[in-house]
Amino acid sequence: METHHVRVHRSDENLAKEDQLAWKIAQLATDRTPVDDDVTEMVVNRVIDNAAVAAASLVRPAPAAARAQALAHPVSIGGAGATVFGTALNRRASVEWAAWANGVAVRELDFHDTFLAAEYSHPGDNIPPVVAVAQHAAARGLTGADVIRGIATGYEVQIDLARAISLHAHKIDHVAHLGPSAAAGIGALLGLSADTIYQAIGQALHTTTATRQSRKGEISSWKAYAPALAGKAAIESIDRAMRGQTSPTPIWEGEDGVIAWLLDGPDASYDVALPGAGEPKRAILDSFTKEHSAEYQAQAWIDLARKLHSEYPLIFDDPARVESIVLKTSHHTHFVIGSGANDPQKYSPDASRETLDHSVPYIFTVALQDGGWDHEHSYDPERTHRPDTVALWKKVTTVEDPEWTRRYHSLDPKEQAFGGAIEVRFTDGSVITDEIAVADAHPSGAKPFARDDYVRKFRTLAEDALEPEEIDRFLDVAQRLPELTADELGELSFTAKYGHLAQADVPDGLF
Repeated sequence: METHHVRVHRSDENLAKEDQLAWKIAQLATDRTPVDDDVTEMVVNRVIDNAAVAAASLVRPAPAAARAQALAHPVSIGGAGATVFGTALNRRASVEWAAWANGVAVRELDFHDTFLAAEYSHPGDNIPPVVAVAQHAAARGLTGADVIRGIATGYEVQIDLARAISLHAHKIDHVAHLGPSAAAGIGALLGLSADTIYQAIGQALHTTTATRQSRKGEISSWKAYAPALAGKAAIESIDRAMRGQTSPTPIWEGEDGVIAWLLDGPDASYDVALPGAGEPKRAILDSFTKEHSAEYQAQAWIDLARKLHSEYPLIFDDPARVESIVLKTSHHTHFVIGSGANDPQKYSPDASRETLDHSVPYIFTVALQDGGWDHEHSYDPERTHRPDTVALWKKVTTVEDPEWTRRYHSLDPKEQAFGGAIEVRFTDGSVITDEIAVADAHPSGAKPFARDDYVRKFRTLAEDALEPEEIDRFLDVAQRLPELTADELGELSFTAKYGHLAQADVPDGLF
């Protein structure tokens, strides 16, 4: 890895293009170093993972609305268009709108992969725009191997930015790293020049910065749309750059740029490590998927609750016996999904699903009582309003523990942790303590996810939406991704059961 020192420059310093972070990323995207076999394996896993959670979300309001928007935009003259999850494979939409619809479907359930460091990310959000462009531009001779290169590049860029540059510290949403990473991934897919990718990265970043209010208080359906918009913006930025259009520069380092005014300010600097020429892009292997449909910082807590439920099957049936449950955890978990957020909605039975999947007090309570977590039942209004759940829920709080915060930010995979320690106090004076560092499905967890787990996740989440033959067909195509020809790229999607999409009530819009 090569470390690039990034700081703010006055305009009269005339920072050369070759010294700008956007150019360094563009060079990374043009590097044709072969993709390692284990990276290829993981790319296939994540394509399956994305499709699984998208299939389960098809008739929810946000994906249904996004799909209707996409289908209102016919294929443009520049290519074949792209498929939209749930619809017939021969029905295509304009490439940027197909990426938009598929991105919303992937993100809706908060159930795909994650990477956490200085910034948070869901790097699987790079997959919908890369695949959509591959389908649209397949006539250029693109293959499954090109798709893998594009996805590996998108993951590398987003994860490397997330390691080095915190956005949330300044209340900027994490998709500000996704716009540039998706542009880089698409550029790598298409084999574009470094200069074209450089211009697209600048435009993509400039158009995808937004505040984190979308993840505060009563969280709305926009949470699913935010990364989809970044992917759509990246495609549009690539199109403009290919037409010779330029971007604000230096986009990160300029005196009126992102660092100076949106992040740490005019005196700030960052060290961003990127693979050098000839080095493989392996960052995807440092990301991790979800076994449970909830915010990633809740994954380990669900597993610990499942363990406690098994060890003490009757003890939590009566909330009156419990005095308090305290989760000692990292700064992020406490202040974003814990009681430290000071969001009363995190304790409200009437809160939206998007809010509840960012409430570790609720999530832990339900998993403790049920011995597990279900992506639908655990969020049902009947479940959120159950009196014994509400009573126990209000006794669950979080506190920041400096040691768990330190481990959260550790760059050592053996030490990095996203869980914490629990202390349960009962009214009779007895106490239960336990702890968990990482989720069971984490690469360092009790049961790390492997190909069979991704396939099982897809079969489980898709069984209500897809016919058995369609499930088998998609899994076959996805697992053959490295060998797919241009003609087969359009099969990287799936068609819902007859009548399934009709369950969605989609009001008319402008389009």
